Amino acid sequence: MFESVKVVGRGRVGSAISARLAERGLRITDERADLIMLCVPDSAIEGVARSLPVGPWLAHVSGATPLGALAPHLRRFSVHPLQTFSRARGAEQLDGAWAAVIGESNEATSRAEWLARVLGLRPFALSDDNRVLYHAGAVVASNYLVTLYRSAARLLETAGAPPEALIPLMKRTIENGFELTGPIARGDRQTVDAHLEEIGRRVPDLKPMYEALAAVTTVR
Repeated sequence: MFESVKVVGRGRVGSAISARLAERGLRITDERADLIMLCVPDSAIEGVARSLPVGPWLAHVSGATPLGALAPHLRRFSVHPLQTFSRARGAEQLDGAWAAVIGESNEATSRAEWLARVLGLRPFALSDDNRVLYHAGAVVASNYLVTLYRSAARLLETAGAPPEALIPLMKRTIENGFELTGPIARGDRQTVDAHLEEIGRRVPDLKPMYEALAAVTTVR
């Protein structure tokens, strides 16, 4: 559907996307192209879109930014790779990840899905009015996983245990399909209360987080 692409922004996501498109035989150019992809910070999308001449298809890769930010362009869509990216790795980071695709017409959605598959992603359609809630879920799963690890690591370090010992535990929890184990799964409120008391005494700033997580953790 596209033969040439201009990628605006070569950060963690833009670099991986550019490399993958080149691998798949698309022409990456800074000149006129069939598609312009904005891989810039969310706050810059609207301004960059307004600065571009109307004509080619225009897309962004933001999870939370609505398509209206691409005005005045009407040939537009978005592809959001549901993945975390590192500058230390390349196009392989895209392999097998899911991607939310949003278009305002059948043609736009079709082009977005095609592009996602070329990138090595697994596309699923999402409505523009649901994207902020969707992106919140992605942030909880990725960004707050970092917060959880750092918080748990502090507790282990304070107890004199090696925090890296948590990594196999976290990986196995994922491998086990997020099956809940531990005191809440057993209905052991006494242990949970003991945790809260000790955290409040030794790492008090983490007590509200533990309380909040315990409150929303349920046995299914």
